[in-house]
Amino acid sequence: MFEVIIGLEVHVQLNTKTKIFCNCATSFADHQNSHTCPVCLGLPGALPVLNKEAVKKAMMFGNAIEATVHKKSVFNRKNYFYPDLPKGYQISQFEIPIVENGHLMIDFDDGSQKRIGITRAHLEEDAGKNSHEGDHSLVDLNRAGTPLLEIVSEPDMRSADEAVRYLKKLHSIVRYLGISDANMQEGSFRCDVNVSIRPKGDDKLYTRVEIKNMNSFRFIHQAIDYEVQRQIEAWEDGVYNEEVWQETRLFDTVKGETRSMRGKEDSADYRYFPEPDLLPVILDDEMIEEAKNIPEMPDAKRARYVKDFGIREYDAVVITSEVEMARFYEEMIEEGANPKEAAKWLTIELQGRLKGGMTVETSPVSAKQLALIVKRIEESTISGKAGKDVLDYLFENQGADVDEVIEKLGLKQVSDDGAILALIDEVLANNQDKVEEYKGGKEKLFGFFVGQVMKASKGSANPGKVNQLLKERLNS
Repeated sequence: MFEVIIGLEVHVQLNTKTKIFCNCATSFADHQNSHTCPVCLGLPGALPVLNKEAVKKAMMFGNAIEATVHKKSVFNRKNYFYPDLPKGYQISQFEIPIVENGHLMIDFDDGSQKRIGITRAHLEEDAGKNSHEGDHSLVDLNRAGTPLLEIVSEPDMRSADEAVRYLKKLHSIVRYLGISDANMQEGSFRCDVNVSIRPKGDDKLYTRVEIKNMNSFRFIHQAIDYEVQRQIEAWEDGVYNEEVWQETRLFDTVKGETRSMRGKEDSADYRYFPEPDLLPVILDDEMIEEAKNIPEMPDAKRARYVKDFGIREYDAVVITSEVEMARFYEEMIEEGANPKEAAKWLTIELQGRLKGGMTVETSPVSAKQLALIVKRIEESTISGKAGKDVLDYLFENQGADVDEVIEKLGLKQVSDDGAILALIDEVLANNQDKVEEYKGGKEKLFGFFVGQVMKASKGSANPGKVNQLLKERLNS
């Protein structure tokens, strides 16, 4: 039996308006090389100037994960040659990162949690982007110099499932903080996965393999599972030392397998030395206090929902997993929806209808509309089943008025005692034999009478009223 050891390095693109060391815009998908200057092109004599907003956002993250935010941090040059790195080095933080020794809690379906340590989070500049066409390559330097926060975990994860749960929680935190859009498709949130195995009970760390630049939770899960199995098979076949070495691998999403890319460097290979063009970063007291002013984080929000709204722990985890979902839920509460019913209709009914990449952000049904459906059910204006019919109609007819839809579809419940009693009397008159059986002790027939009355009303009668008035009639 083997134990899996997983550590993750996540690159989060900070959503500043300009790059980390110059005034070029950080716009995505603009014309190639249209956002460049002597600094991000690495021209001789060009001097970097640190973006204060990037520092603030890194500090906010440090406070959110209960880490040490160093009052003094320094930048270093990380030397390596690659076509999309025009200077021949990357400005990063090595010896004293701005954030160190934090943690977050990952959530499991049974309500339990696990602590995952975060070794450090440091600021650095992104490289450009290469694209390959036939026998030549093109370089776009629009992305060069974009501010990144690299977040390095402890090797505390023991399965692909735990790794993905960690990434989802991290993704949620940076979105709650508003420091990044964390768009995985655009590369604003990407991950390097470090995987190794060891026999159970062994405390030694064996050869670590890095899977580079992953930007999909599903593919990360698949890549880890494949790599773990590859390493286990090599160990069991006695060829572990020949087939598993310190290297960088890529994940082939078509074949579902990792493949070798290049040997993995150690920190000494990068020949780090202090960046001579930048002074140490010294945080003043005002910046430190400002950075402590962060929004309510997912774990705190979850605890508050359970305590104040009385919803289930599982529902609270689902709702707080995404900042947009939490905002949607809180807007429903503000509109007067019952918190427990709002949680049910959001997590089950609305979520179940969001198909094809739709999210609560792009939902055709607003929080105000869903809250009104919940309120109309609670007021007994419509039944729960009718509420689902209204929701289905709103998905097909975006922006429709909830009350007008109820009227149009004839879904309003009949709660008038006289109208319901007339239906009850009709049903009882048509089923005298069953009435006698009921009065003779066959009480299970009560459900039959309820069903007949509801059928006669075409589902419009208030079920609560039907039950109450039917009991009175049968027992009189």
